[in-house]
Amino acid sequence: MRLAVTGSSGKLGRSVVAGLREAGHEVHGFDLHGERGPGFLSIDLTNYGDVVDAIMGVDDRHSGFDAVVHLAAVPAPGLRPDAATFHNNMLATYNVFQACRRAGIRRIVYASSETVLGLPFDQDPPYIPVDEQYDARPESTYSLVKHLEEQMAIQFTRWDPALSITALRFSNVMDPEDYADFPSFDADPLLRKWNLWGYIDGRDGAQAVLRALENAPNGFDRYIIAAADTVMNRSSASLAAEVFPGVEVTKDVGEHETLLSIDKARKVLGFSPRHSWRDAVGD
Repeated sequence: MRLAVTGSSGKLGRSVVAGLREAGHEVHGFDLHGERGPGFLSIDLTNYGDVVDAIMGVDDRHSGFDAVVHLAAVPAPGLRPDAATFHNNMLATYNVFQACRRAGIRRIVYASSETVLGLPFDQDPPYIPVDEQYDARPESTYSLVKHLEEQMAIQFTRWDPALSITALRFSNVMDPEDYADFPSFDADPLLRKWNLWGYIDGRDGAQAVLRALENAPNGFDRYIIAAADTVMNRSSASLAAEVFPGVEVTKDVGEHETLLSIDKARKVLGFSPRHSWRDAVGD
């Protein structure tokens, strides 16, 4: 496929571009800043006219896309003022969704966030492992936008049943060079309590995007995307019992099994994380 990846210069974006190209796809990167080169376009996604123009075609670079992967955003709470985060992220996502509809592109995969699950879990989750079945609990402007983007996607796919929009609720993205710090988390289980000790290797994030492009059905759906394990050497069951003693654990969890359930992504998309920090650092 010929694909556009917004946010191509970001931490996840770099892994996704590399993974999609390795899989044989023609990838064009869209971002505000990035290294000039083949397939890269500098673009302000809050400008709807520029987004439509870029998706429809750019001189001799391309004449349209088969699908769009939308990762561009202010990537976390607290990096910009709340209103600026809302304005940038909400408008950029609307512009990408709408431009794809106008261009006749029927497959969109985009980055939602684990934050909609209730991070930093100052209020206990309803159960553990958390999954996609309970209502969103945004606790920041950044997370609020991610929730509203999902609601917008529901309506876009209602208007156009042939449209497929897949929201990937990515956990905290990590590169191999980040793993050296992981053993230090064991000193205090509260250090990473904020996302139930989860993470996702960027290469597995790319795999999730690829599987969604290949396998996501028409309509809208959301999937948690996390590594198969936690960031901790302690058992997952002991962490849940100590930090969330009043929360029901709904299944027998493996020794280091993720408490961000990826069962749905495994079953529907065929997602199967291959990378663990333990391979780089060891127990």
